[in-house]
Amino acid sequence: MTNAVGIIETFGLAHSLLVADEMLKMSDIRVLAREDVSEIYYTIIIEGEISAVQLAIDYGAEIANLGNALIAFKTIPRPVDDMKHIMPIKAQSD
Repeated sequence: MTNAVGIIETFGLAHSLLVADEMLKMSDIRVLAREDVSEIYYTIIIEGEISAVQLAIDYGAEIANLGNALIAFKTIPRPVDDMKHIMPIKAQSD
């Protein structure tokens, strides 16, 4: 797995897309998945270097909070390889 994984949960599809866009512009990260938890809750999972992921998650949380859309956020530095088996990441086609 990568050096770090970041997770941010928001209310609303528009906010989740805005947060993902802003995180990608702010830091050198990659979006692994956007999970539709329900009709109004969305989770974005990112990966990258520890400092880049932490910067992106902190900034994404600020953006979501400004829109009263922040539910939760967390950065996991150096996750173990077995984490990929429980994360909701769909295989990506090239």
